[in-house]
Amino acid sequence: MNESLNVYKEPLKICGKNPITGAFRDGCCNTGDNDFGSHTVCAIVDDSFLNFSKERGNDLISDNPLYGFKGLKSGDKWCLCISRWIEAYRHGVAPPIILEATHIKTLEYISLNILEKYDINYKKNS
Repeated sequence: MNESLNVYKEPLKICGKNPITGAFRDGCCNTGDNDFGSHTVCAIVDDSFLNFSKERGNDLISDNPLYGFKGLKSGDKWCLCISRWIEAYRHGVAPPIILEATHIKTLEYISLNILEKYDINYKKNS
């Protein structure tokens, strides 16, 4: 298996382990043939995004014991579907992201220039 890369073509960093995230629940925003939603964006969710997602039919706030899901709260790190992040971006509620933990496949859907504006570590004056 090849090493997963982030948007900078460097080894993909862990997004979050508490709660455990990722399509494969490995803490990373890895993707593959079984990841139908492309959960590639490492985001730090906030209330605006969580409420937006819930309004769109994807309730990430409530517990879902069937899947062992405890629900997210503002400040949690979570691998989001790229399509949901782009939708939130277009509606002005995209949460901040961690590009070092965002999978390179994300760049097939949106430019690095846009993503960097939301990265918590990006130097805006560089």
